[in-house]
Formats: sequence, structure tokens, C-alpha cells
Amino acid sequence: MGAVLRNPKLWVFGLCLLPLARLIVLGVSGGLGANPIEFITRSTGTWTLVGLLLTLSITPLRRLSGRAELIRYRRMLGLFSFFYACLHFVTYIWLDQFFDLTAIAKDIVKRPFITVGFTAFVLLIPLAATSTHAMMRRLGRRWQQLHRLIYPIALLAVVHYLWLVKKDLTTPLVYGAVALVLLALRLRWGVSLLQAARSRFVAARV
Repeated sequence: MGAVLRNPKLWVFGLCLLPLARLIVLGVSGGLGANPIEFITRSTGTWTLVGLLLTLSITPLRRLSGRAELIRYRRMLGLFSFFYACLHFVTYIWLDQFFDLTAIAKDIVKRPFITVGFTAFVLLIPLAATSTHAMMRRLGRRWQQLHRLIYPIALLAVVHYLWLVKKDLTTPLVYGAVALVLLALRLRWGVSLLQAARSRFVAARV
């Protein structure tokens, strides 16, 4: 039991479930506010975006810290992001639209923020479906090329949030800035910047 509790992946798994647990507790206690559907939609959408950004942050953090074991958490974070995206989508098609396929199709075509969000969700599906080690071996180099879709997906998710919010854009702009920084760190100069920062950090500790 002690060995299980000392497993970092177990703690990360538990932390990733906290947003869902919060929604359940609020739902049972009547704490979802005057518009529960909107509350659930916003919450699941926010945690989808947070999950995407955390997934994108793993590689820069690994390069900066030199801790290769961080890569073990990337798949879990990515799958939890997809999990909350599914909850977000199901909330929309079930609680908001009551499975009215005609209304859903019209929304996707006529409302840009839904078009962008739906596109991001569809692009997430093959990433989740090919997240296993077996699919990594089967696809080979194509696996890495496919999973680079997370970059446009993250940007689409930010745009979806920006176009959804009508008044205060502060929060989606913050998420957008974080996404841009994480994507910039993937570029060659960004990698060099991380390596230089790590070298200075190591030298300061000596």
C-alpha cells in the first residue's frame, strides 16, 4: 500500500480527477449556479484547455530541468484533456441540444466558435486513439507526425474560448499567451533558450 501511495503517477491521476469530483459535489449540493449547463460546459472546456497546455509543457520542462522521467506523465495528461473534451462535447449535444442533430449541424456551420471547437475535438480523437505503445510501434515515424496535431489543436481551443467570451477577454488571452510561449519553445531558438537556461541553472548550483 505504501509503495502505491508513493507512486507519482497515481497522484497525478488523482489530481486530474479533481475537476470532475468538484462538478459532482457541486451538482449534488446544488452549487452549479443559476445555469448549471453553462457552468458544466465552461468548466469542462476550461479543463480541456488546461490539460492541453500541461501536455505541451512537459517537453520544455523536461529540457529545462533535465528530468527525463517527466515524459511519463505526458500521455496521461493528454488523455485527461481528451476526457474533459468528451465531457464538454457530451454536455453540449445532450444537456444543451438534447441530441437535436439538425440544430447541432446548424450550430457547427453558422457559429464560428462552435466550428473551431468542434474541429479541435475531432482532431483530438486520432491522438487519443493512437496513444498506446502498440500504436506508437505500429505507426513508427508517422506517430510523431500525427501527434504534432496537438499544436494546432491547442491554438484552436484558445480561439474557441476567445470567440465564446463576449466581454472580459483577460482569461482566454492569458491562456493564449501561455500556448504561444509553449509553442515558441518548440522552435529551434526556443530549444536553445531552454538549454542555455538549464546550463546557467546547473552552473549556479555548482
